[in-house]
Amino acid sequence: MKGQETRNWLEEREEKLLPFATKSKNSSRKFPEKADPFRTSFQRDRDRIIYSSSFRRLQYKTQVFLVHEADFYRTRLTHTLEVMQHARTLARALKVNEDLVEAISLAHDLGHPPFGHAGENALNDLMQEWGGFNHNLQGLRIVDQLEHRYPNFPGLNLTYHTREGITRHRTAYDKSPPIEEFRKFLQPSVETQIVSIADELAFCAHDLDDGLRVGLINEEILEESGNTLWKEIIKRAKRETRSQGKEFIYRRAVRHLIEICNTEVINYTSERIKQLGILSEREVREMDEPLVSLPPQTARALQNLREMLEKSIYYHPDVVMMTEKGKNIVRKLFSAFLNNPRLLPHQFQEKLSENKQNKARVVCDYIAGMTDRFAMDTYEMLFHPHVRVLSRIGRRR
Repeated sequence: MKGQETRNWLEEREEKLLPFATKSKNSSRKFPEKADPFRTSFQRDRDRIIYSSSFRRLQYKTQVFLVHEADFYRTRLTHTLEVMQHARTLARALKVNEDLVEAISLAHDLGHPPFGHAGENALNDLMQEWGGFNHNLQGLRIVDQLEHRYPNFPGLNLTYHTREGITRHRTAYDKSPPIEEFRKFLQPSVETQIVSIADELAFCAHDLDDGLRVGLINEEILEESGNTLWKEIIKRAKRETRSQGKEFIYRRAVRHLIEICNTEVINYTSERIKQLGILSEREVREMDEPLVSLPPQTARALQNLREMLEKSIYYHPDVVMMTEKGKNIVRKLFSAFLNNPRLLPHQFQEKLSENKQNKARVVCDYIAGMTDRFAMDTYEMLFHPHVRVLSRIGRRR
C-alpha cells in the first residue's frame, strides 16, 4: 500500500467509528497544505507536537514537586504521557477518534510555565494589566505563533479540532473561556471531552501515588476521610497482595483507582449515548453538559479524593515552600526583563515594540517557555554576583 492509498485506508477506517466521532477529513488548517500521503491530518498534528521544542521542555517542568527535588516524581511530560494513555483507552472503548485524542493529550499542557500552577498563578498576577495569563490560551499561542519550524507559516498550523482541544480543555485547574473562534457550540468535540476527564483521572491517580510514596499523605488520613473510592481500591489491593509490603499495596491501589474510573466513564457514557440517542457531532456539541462523564456518585468521590490530596499535598509546608520559591523566581525574572528588555535573547528583542503591553507579553512568552532548571539558572546569573555568565551563554535561547 503506497502514498494516498494509505491515507485513504486510514480515513475509511475512521468511517467505522461512531457517527459523532470527529473525522480527520472534515478538519481544516488556517494555512492550506497538501495532504500527507501516509498520515491523516490528526496523525500529522500529533507528530508536529512531538517534534516541537515546547513538547521537549515538558520533561523539565514541574507537575507538583519541583523537578530538581528528585528524579522519580512525575514531571509535566510524564503526566502528559499518562493522560494520553488514559484518553486512548477511553477513545478506543467509546469508538471515537484515537488519533485526535492523542494529539490533544500531547498538546494540552504545552502552555504551562515553569514551577507548575504556582508559576502560572505568578504570571497571571503579573500580567493582570495586560490580559492575564492562562496556560490553555498560552498553549494555543505556542502552536499558532511561537513555534518556528516551517517557512510558509507561523506556529505548527494544526487542525481546527486539535486547536479547539487545547483551548477548550476543562478540569478543576483549566477554566479558561473559549476564544471567539471556538464559541459556536456549548460543548467541544467528544475527543476534547475525553482528554479533559483523562487529565482529571491522571493527576488524581499520580498525585495519590507520589503523595503516598513521599509520605505527605498516609493510609490513616485516607481511612479517616471515609472516601468510598479509597475504601474500594485499598480493599482490592490488600486482598491481592497479602504478603507484600505497603509500597506494593499502594501501587496496586492506584492501579485499581485508574481501572475503576476508566470502566465507569466508559459504561456511564455508553449508557448515556444510548439513552439520548446521540447520532451526530452536532448533537454532542449542542448538549447543555459534557457527554463524557463519570456517574455522579463516583464523580463526587473522585472530587472528594482530589480535594483531600490538595489539602494534604499541595498545601503541605514543604510543597508550599517549593511553590513560593518558584513564584519568587518568576516574579523577579519578569521584573528584570520588563525593566531592561536588553536582557532578553536577540530573537525575543526583535519582537519588541514601544507598546508596554507588547513588551509585557514578549517577556511573559519568554518566561513561560522556560523549564524549571533554565529559570533557576537564569535567576542565578542575574541575581547571584559570583555566578559566571559567559560559561553558560550557550544555554540561552
